[in-house]
Amino acid sequence: MIERGTLSRRGFLQRSASALMAAGLPGWYARELAYAQEQQQSARRPQDVLRFGIIGVGSPASRGLQLINASTPSVKAGQMTYVVGCDVDARHRRRAVEVVRQQGFKEFDAPYGDYRELLARKDIDCVVIATPDHWHAQIAIEAMKAGKDVYCEKPLTLTVEEALAIEKVAKDTGRVLQTGSQQRTEYGGMFRLAVEAVRAGRIGRVKLIECRIGDNPTSGPIPEAPVPEGLDWDFWLGPTPKVPYRYKDGKTNCHYEFRWWYEYSGGKMTDWGAHHIDIAQWVLNRDGSGPVLVEVLRADPPYPGNDGYNCHPRFQVQYTYEDGTRVIAMSGGGTTVPGLVNARGELPTRYQKGKPVGKIEAISGDENGVLIVGEEGTIFVSRGLLLASDAKILSEPIKLQQELYPGRPTNHMQNFVDCVRSRQQPICNATVGASSVIVCHIGVIALRTGKKLRWDPKAHRFDDAQANEMLSRPRRAPWKLPV
Repeated sequence: MIERGTLSRRGFLQRSASALMAAGLPGWYARELAYAQEQQQSARRPQDVLRFGIIGVGSPASRGLQLINASTPSVKAGQMTYVVGCDVDARHRRRAVEVVRQQGFKEFDAPYGDYRELLARKDIDCVVIATPDHWHAQIAIEAMKAGKDVYCEKPLTLTVEEALAIEKVAKDTGRVLQTGSQQRTEYGGMFRLAVEAVRAGRIGRVKLIECRIGDNPTSGPIPEAPVPEGLDWDFWLGPTPKVPYRYKDGKTNCHYEFRWWYEYSGGKMTDWGAHHIDIAQWVLNRDGSGPVLVEVLRADPPYPGNDGYNCHPRFQVQYTYEDGTRVIAMSGGGTTVPGLVNARGELPTRYQKGKPVGKIEAISGDENGVLIVGEEGTIFVSRGLLLASDAKILSEPIKLQQELYPGRPTNHMQNFVDCVRSRQQPICNATVGASSVIVCHIGVIALRTGKKLRWDPKAHRFDDAQANEMLSRPRRAPWKLPV
């Protein structure tokens, strides 16, 4: 007699696999992924509930609020809950309380404008850091030293010095740190399958990887404006130089738009670059390492004033690794590749407003994603596509001699929660996050200096004094990197 649970489990696996195959994944891989999802679901058992705090929460574009939705499996399993939030903007704190409580976290409150008050609470086990980039390292290091495990959004840091400091503190304290580079776990496992196919030799030796990450927005001058009521502008600036608040027609040097100012971020080089360059590092098995040369192939000049977005609008930055492999981080203008197919040997379907409008005959050089060119084949992967020059590259089962990561996590937050409990390393641990963001940072330094720079990925130094000065930045008093 077949038990009902067996039928339910089999039905779950069949439905999950069918959905993944409909998205273009090969049957063998869809079945493996569905099984991994089922195993993770069945392994979730209520234990002592992990109590989470969120630092940087409540804006309409808040990644912190998005991560609450991403935590649904762990929350439903009784493994974690969100207790408290912190933000330098009182408007965000009020909104966070309203939104998070509506999602069922009745205990949630956001009373703090200073993250140090949240970190001082002994009842908080883990923190999510979703602040602007220039605050990531300061808060992550203090959190780990306070005994908290940390989920920190990408890009992990603002400088190379900060990346090395986070890696050191994670090692010294033994805390679990997950970098929010969720392409290694989510999006139907497409990025992981692309990496596995390359590591299995399906396209031969890799010659070139194009990381298409998009243009930086431009603004021109943005006038000074009154600081919005409730925003602690001085605290928002933190360790960066004291400057006026600016705003006009949605353009600002503050919430969300800070990404296009080198003072607080690295533009698309650290925004989307932290995703796609991370995949390139994974493809090349360079976690914890990096290239040996970085140079600018082309770049539009940035806005020269100190009152507007100052990241280079369009660019191509080339990295060369020790074996001669090239990785190009580009806003666009990459290689147009015709005839790429999915695991069924079909051209991908083009959609407009959710409706199919024909086949994609060629992948444009401006298509966001990662193009991997080998001596014997090509792969293109994005958050919606996984294609190859031959269907067999993807369709035939892959067995690697050394797996990419123990297990096959399919939810980034769940992987973090699992590792908090097991004290194992998450898939995007401090070393992974640090090495990937360092590659982004040295690309930004090449853009800003205009120099061809040799890089030592072990010593973390350039062959150029000016460039080495940019590996760190002065910190405005009283803020010091707490290493």
